[in-house]
Amino acid sequence: MSKTTILGDAQLTQSPHDVVTVELVQPDDLPPIVKIGWPPQPTVIDLERFRDVAAALVKLFSEAHVTLTHIRARRYLS
Repeated sequence: MSKTTILGDAQLTQSPHDVVTVELVQPDDLPPIVKIGWPPQPTVIDLERFRDVAAALVKLFSEAHVTLTHIRARRYLS
């Protein structure tokens, strides 16, 4: 049985379908992977909001990277 840890998520628009997720998946029989879940349909945003959406994605990946680093550090120190 694999273990999944949410590293972060970001809501891109008001639509509940426009969420990007970053997960750490640790299968029992394979090396760990990072899974990025993108919305199933294209996300349409107003041109004026593009900067905010891009910033939210950068923040998501940055926070996911920091969270993953903490997880790996705890495992190393244990």
